[in-house]
Amino acid sequence: MKGKKIAIVAHCILNQNSVVNGLERAEGAFNEVVEILLKHNYAIIQLPCPELIYSEYNREGKTKEEYDTKEYRELCKELLKPIIKYLEEYKKYNFKFILIGIENSPTCDIFKNRGILMEELLNEVEKLDIDIKMIEYPKEEGNYKAFIKNLKKMIK
Repeated sequence: MKGKKIAIVAHCILNQNSVVNGLERAEGAFNEVVEILLKHNYAIIQLPCPELIYSEYNREGKTKEEYDTKEYRELCKELLKPIIKYLEEYKKYNFKFILIGIENSPTCDIFKNRGILMEELLNEVEKLDIDIKMIEYPKEEGNYKAFIKNLKKMIK
């Protein structure tokens, strides 16, 4: 029996080791987020981390404008190809999707200053006419409880 529910998550939701040094907020994954998704029978697709590939592990933080190059966008598009294929296939069978981004990320912000990977992903999602609910992990820890509450509400 398949649940037909998929959470597409920014890479660092499952792997804080990929974050710019000093900006990590967990030792491994955001455990509570993962536990909530699994408790509600969501499968998880982890987005790639183009920042780690493009700028390496031991990197300085950059702005969206610094990453916004043809080369970086091409890397994002290439890394997203298998993800887009997955979504296209799952859409045929009426899967439910949510997307979890990272607030203030030059790559994975969804709402305020959409990150480059999210721009490329959501352009493809729009072309494929995929309905996807979106939320992002907050930059400020003071907003964490509201995020968890909204995530729980979104996935019920």
